[in-house]
Amino acid sequence: MPPKMKNIFDEMDLPADGVRSHYAIYKDWLAGMPSAEIAQKRAEADSAFHRYGITFAVYGEEAGTERLIPFDIVPRIIPASEWRMLETGLKQRVAALNAFVHDIYSAQRIVKAGLIPAEQVFCNAQYRPEMQDVAVRNNLYALIAGIDIVRAALPGAGADAAEYFVLEDNLRVPSGVSYMLEDRRMMMRLFPELFGRYGVAPVEHYPDLLLDTLRQAAPSGSDDPTVVVLTPGAYNSAYFEHAFLAQQMGVELVEGQDLFVHDETLFMRTTQGPKRVDVIYRRIDDDFLDPLAFRRDSTLGVAGLLSVYRAGRVSIANAVGTGVADDKSIYPYVPDMIRFYLSQEPIIANVPTYQCRKADELGYVLANMAQLVVKETHGAGGYGMLVGPASTSAEIEDFKLRVKAAPDKYIAQPTLALSACPTFVEAGIAPRHIDLRPFVLSGKEVRMAPGGLTRVALKEGSLVVNSSQGGGTKDTWVLES
Repeated sequence: MPPKMKNIFDEMDLPADGVRSHYAIYKDWLAGMPSAEIAQKRAEADSAFHRYGITFAVYGEEAGTERLIPFDIVPRIIPASEWRMLETGLKQRVAALNAFVHDIYSAQRIVKAGLIPAEQVFCNAQYRPEMQDVAVRNNLYALIAGIDIVRAALPGAGADAAEYFVLEDNLRVPSGVSYMLEDRRMMMRLFPELFGRYGVAPVEHYPDLLLDTLRQAAPSGSDDPTVVVLTPGAYNSAYFEHAFLAQQMGVELVEGQDLFVHDETLFMRTTQGPKRVDVIYRRIDDDFLDPLAFRRDSTLGVAGLLSVYRAGRVSIANAVGTGVADDKSIYPYVPDMIRFYLSQEPIIANVPTYQCRKADELGYVLANMAQLVVKETHGAGGYGMLVGPASTSAEIEDFKLRVKAAPDKYIAQPTLALSACPTFVEAGIAPRHIDLRPFVLSGKEVRMAPGGLTRVALKEGSLVVNSSQGGGTKDTWVLES
């Protein structure tokens, strides 16, 4: 039996003795599995992931170093009723975020209404003035959104008071869906008998949903649109995913050098000659898309691409400038966006957030940094942050100096007691903290593959689940009934 974490919501086990009803079948099955067979299955999964090239390059390690994203064979199971609430809340949130980005690049009503300070938007590093009044197909800027959610109890509340919170919005180039798909494929290969006992909602149709969403975004008049996946190349940390999704959708994987602009039209070089491109699923940040419009030293993008985009002759997913909505300094205002654009109350709450640009909140953060998580507003992947309870006094004092020097670049949040799920580690089965990244696709309708990518912090006590920081992944099972 795995040990329990005190005052932590356990996804499988009840606070006293017993198991949550949706895990009962799995726990009985696990209890009857010989440990040697489990170890053999885990080794088989590692070997297959190596063979398929499912690796991740970690920044900061030696150049060219790649490693597996550790895969855990204990699934995260979500009851159908719980998923319906999450799905409704995530669709609501993404609809409001899309409305916000469209508003910012058109009428700017929310700024004029005083709900978001103008400097928070127009001085944001992700705001692109080049996009002002540019028509975007169906006014949908974030066709693909990855929303990070956690289940946790706020400080002072008991573990049973845990609820879901949105931790972060990823709208620029959200990654991880390939691991969701490969984790499911691996679980079905290793443990087919479990899928006979559970009614697990499928996720393997996600590439079809993605391709359909991208084709819907094609410029008017494109009856049979050509879609490509634009990658920065094989040395990018997420290159496996770029190649995987292109292959699964049956579209070309291209680099900037494979594309060119002629007569305000985008073409792809092929062995049969130039072929017009209608939709780019880009996995490159704005700055590198077009050296004529953004970074002149970029060799990753396509010269003249922005002019084609502004002329409405190519669609880019996600739209240029979408990052203004997923910056951590904008995150605190998303509940206001939901009320402003949708006239609804948020279904899934934000984590309470302190904005260090506000003098009174800065004072609180500096005085209580040892109990808080402090993040750079432009940070990602677990970088540029401090987890107060896990930091030394010297680290905290150093971070205070950084925050004092540029308070507008930081936010802070309570250190949440993230829920835990039993996980195989070196010592056996033990609880480890997890989060969840579902993927929301916005087209003629908003659609989701049930589940998402569950990330797990493999280090005991760690709250950092990011793959770049040593985290692993789990298959996410949404029950059909």
